[in-house]
Amino acid sequence: MTVSKWMTVGTVLKMNALHYPDKLGCQDKNRSFTFREWNERSCRLANALRDMGAGYGERVAVISYNRVEWMEIYAACAKGGQIAVPVMFRLTPGEFEYIVNHAECKAFIVEEPFTGGVDSVRDKLATVPRDNFVYLGSGRAPEGYVHYEDLLAVGAPGEPDLIVDAADTWTIMYTSGTTGRPKGVVRTHESYMAQYLLSNMNMGVRPADKPLLVMPMCHVNSIYYSFAYTCVSAPVMVYNMASFDPEDLLRTIAGYKITFTSLVPTHYIMLLSLPGEVKGKYDVSSIRQLLISSAPARKDLKMAIMDYFKSAELWEAYGSTEAALITYLRPEDQFRKLGSIGREIFGIDRIKLLDENGNEVPDGEVGELYTRSPGAFKEYWKDPERTREVFRGEWCTAGDMGRRDDEGYYYLVDRKKNMIITGGENVYPSEVEGVVGAHPAVKDVAVIGVPDEKWGESVRAIVILHDGYRPGDGLAREIMEFCKDKIAGYKRPKSVVFIGEEEMPRTATGKVLHRVLRDRYGRWSDGK
Repeated sequence: MTVSKWMTVGTVLKMNALHYPDKLGCQDKNRSFTFREWNERSCRLANALRDMGAGYGERVAVISYNRVEWMEIYAACAKGGQIAVPVMFRLTPGEFEYIVNHAECKAFIVEEPFTGGVDSVRDKLATVPRDNFVYLGSGRAPEGYVHYEDLLAVGAPGEPDLIVDAADTWTIMYTSGTTGRPKGVVRTHESYMAQYLLSNMNMGVRPADKPLLVMPMCHVNSIYYSFAYTCVSAPVMVYNMASFDPEDLLRTIAGYKITFTSLVPTHYIMLLSLPGEVKGKYDVSSIRQLLISSAPARKDLKMAIMDYFKSAELWEAYGSTEAALITYLRPEDQFRKLGSIGREIFGIDRIKLLDENGNEVPDGEVGELYTRSPGAFKEYWKDPERTREVFRGEWCTAGDMGRRDDEGYYYLVDRKKNMIITGGENVYPSEVEGVVGAHPAVKDVAVIGVPDEKWGESVRAIVILHDGYRPGDGLAREIMEFCKDKIAGYKRPKSVVFIGEEEMPRTATGKVLHRVLRDRYGRWSDGK
């Protein structure tokens, strides 16, 4: 799929400002902008960044909690040809120092809570000029920063005097670093616009819709489901909470008549765990579509979601920062194909499952998942070797292993790098996690491999318990016994480690960091 060279988010916003100037374009719980206002503010920012030396092709780093200004920043970069480099707000100063330097950013937009961390490494941010630190917050800007609103005030309000081509880079999104140093994923305007058009075609996005962006705006999920709605002139709302508050989310859905949101299973669990009298206070009938992604969802969770959001369709999606959106499990298949990630979305080429030699595997067997999609990324920033590793010609992989059933539905098995090899046999943690997670005492579980003198590796389950259960050897043995007759003996956990919920390392989207678990609990003695 090839989009017009003129088709960028900057152009889409400009056309909305022309045709629907007074219609709500974007908002959060504190501020709102019409399409005309949003477009002008984005033009001002693009021109002001150019004037400070961060113009076409230059990288602009941003660290902030969710707030409506993210929509302006992304749109500004789309208009002015700058490349947005969103920085995850949970990173330490040393971690975002690496990203800003690696991307060679020429400006850094910093929200108020993060100025202290930025100041602690400011002298090490070699490519950001001293005058190019932008303060995003209330009150006066701290010393060494220009206020975001002051910057917009001096920027010219007209469209930037240049042409941004669809083939130009729009974002460099750094992966969460589940397997080491984060990699900069280079994505073009064309890849995003193709993503928006295909997503809208598959899900039937409408001008009357109103999405709520709960996932971090520095994450690809929110970029996928933000400007997709702008493409059909629907208003977009950013959920500006520093931490997830399930009751406030329900209050927001009811108060703003939200029609769509995308959440991870952990969010849904927290929301549905609210007391019945709390959930009953809010009218959530405006919701017509819900998305669940980033981690497997159990049948009981899906049933609870559909029971509470009675007017909503439940969709499940699979994609990655590199390969873009690949599959949907549609509402009608949620229980018929439980555990599946669905089928290819309309508009992309088929999925290939390849063995280590690059040969396609037959249905039912596990292979590495490759796709050919117009939404795929271009390359890893300044890393041609890693780029070559994930491409076979035009076919791209995110390193996930999967299988296909006889009806063409796909099932993720696990990340290739998380695979455990015990006695020469491959064990995929997600399969074991699904079995252990069915034990009534288990609230959450992650599975890793630990060194074993006889078998090379053995399987260990890292378990979070439901309230009312106490960890101990007896419960550990019970969980291991529970797995008998459910999976092969070599796949069953040989040890169980109990941890608190706050000890489970996760990315911002709820994915468990198996690498961190291996570092913490990957010695055999840890389980004794």
